[in-house]
Amino acid sequence: MRILTDSAFVIDYLRGVQAAEARWEAVFEEGDEPFVNEIVVCEVSAGLLERDQSRFSAFLEPVEFIQTGPDAAILAGRWRSAAERAAGPSTGDALIAAAAYTDGAAVLTRNTRDFALTPVRLVTY
Repeated sequence: MRILTDSAFVIDYLRGVQAAEARWEAVFEEGDEPFVNEIVVCEVSAGLLERDQSRFSAFLEPVEFIQTGPDAAILAGRWRSAAERAAGPSTGDALIAAAAYTDGAAVLTRNTRDFALTPVRLVTY
């Protein structure tokens, strides 16, 4: 299965959260295909401590980096519009969800609430 890692997952992994580390190992053991996009890399980098930079670089090394096109951005915008009427995803989470959804992938996250108004499949840890 293709899996887009959410920022919350990457942050937990970098902080050494045992459940995140175990799930990351399982991704490779199960033959899943992990990837990230510019939103995830930007969000994680915004709060990254200098001491965690090499761990983040090592995390990214085996991961595919994708950039989606306008179809995913339009879809994310529609989800954001719906979010204004109800509790829904932030712009970043809408873009992450749309990237996964248009790629036929799941999002690896602990924040299932953040994606509640989207039809994207979720994988938790």
